[in-house]
Amino acid sequence: MTSDKPSASPVWLPYTQMHTAPAPLIAARTQDTRIVLEDGRSLVDGIASWWTACHGYNHPHIRARVAAQLDTMPHVMLGGLVHRPVMELSERLTALLPGDLAHCFFTDSGSVAVEVAMKMAIQFWLNRGEKGRTKLLSFRGGYHGDTLATMSICDPEEGMHSLFSGVFPEQVIADLPLDAARYEALDQLLAHHAGSIAAIITEPLVQGAGGMVFHAPEVLARLRQLADKHGVLLILDEIFTGFGRTGTMFACEQAGIVPDIITLSKALTGGTMALAATVARRHVYEAFLSDSPMAALMHGPTFMANALACAAACASLDLFEREPRLAQVAALSTMLRDQLEPCRALSGVRDVRVLGAIGVVELEAIEDMAGLKAALVACGVWVRPFRNIIYLTPAFTITPEDLACLTTAIFTVVQAGAFRKVSS
Repeated sequence: MTSDKPSASPVWLPYTQMHTAPAPLIAARTQDTRIVLEDGRSLVDGIASWWTACHGYNHPHIRARVAAQLDTMPHVMLGGLVHRPVMELSERLTALLPGDLAHCFFTDSGSVAVEVAMKMAIQFWLNRGEKGRTKLLSFRGGYHGDTLATMSICDPEEGMHSLFSGVFPEQVIADLPLDAARYEALDQLLAHHAGSIAAIITEPLVQGAGGMVFHAPEVLARLRQLADKHGVLLILDEIFTGFGRTGTMFACEQAGIVPDIITLSKALTGGTMALAATVARRHVYEAFLSDSPMAALMHGPTFMANALACAAACASLDLFEREPRLAQVAALSTMLRDQLEPCRALSGVRDVRVLGAIGVVELEAIEDMAGLKAALVACGVWVRPFRNIIYLTPAFTITPEDLACLTTAIFTVVQAGAFRKVSS
């Protein structure tokens, strides 16, 4: 089909109704925790470019390592070849991760990392001769990506995916076992689907894009217990929570458990390059070792583990070793709690909650999203509310002054009712 209507923009923006959206702001440069626009305005970034720039923008150590790698080899196919940056990164990641998570498969984005984890879990059973285990069990409120397979394990009622109901394979969706009753219900559900579920998948401690909903480490311990009881794999999606965001290097550490497969991305390169990893335990990896080529993991993104991204990731890990990132997260957590708490008393606020370097002000509803976003920019901050949530996930290196700018802006716009529709 063709249309006579002229195209308003050659750039198709994510999560945006292009027909009604205002013109996007044009970023000219970044530095530390600031985004400088072409018109000269400087905005404090409160979300670290979707949670990625954990060390702030343009960190000199990451920039230097990427520049050096660019001079020697920006990319070479991983098919039949490896390179030093991917070897170093794999060794360092597996040393950091708990237990025997010892085998890294690299991709270019979080969604694809989850797709690989799903594929890995299903083929694990196929390679063992169990052909019926083709479903994943995931949880209401969960979000694992926007590709077709990952959409099937997101909350089925979540706004941006409900349009595709019936398009992708039906999975098993349950409530997180937050209490004894839901634990029992999940136990029974797993028993009912015995022989058809390959793995359980969840976001540990925080369901991010599903509403920044927190749950206790004990919930993860229950999932590990149920996975073991029913003989299924446990996948933890740490794309948001990994690399210090919840207060420990990986969220699963707070529960003292080891998943069978873990997915990582976002802050993996410090927000510099696209890179993701799906890391498996030894028993998962060993199920793919065979004389038969059909037992291999047949997946291979063209730019997987490109040398530039791996160099950036190694440099990011250097910073976690050399600089006090987790101590900075602990300090941020205290400041976020103290500075956002006054919002609780404001009209229209349902809840205020903080975990690690995540601060959330949950409203009853956001009636005027465009107006709220514009009001935040007018306060000199870059914050992107969604659904009924205003949240902060700043760089761990943010200064107290810039953090105060963010929290003051949120208080100001909520107090002024910028999220409400103006009656005509």
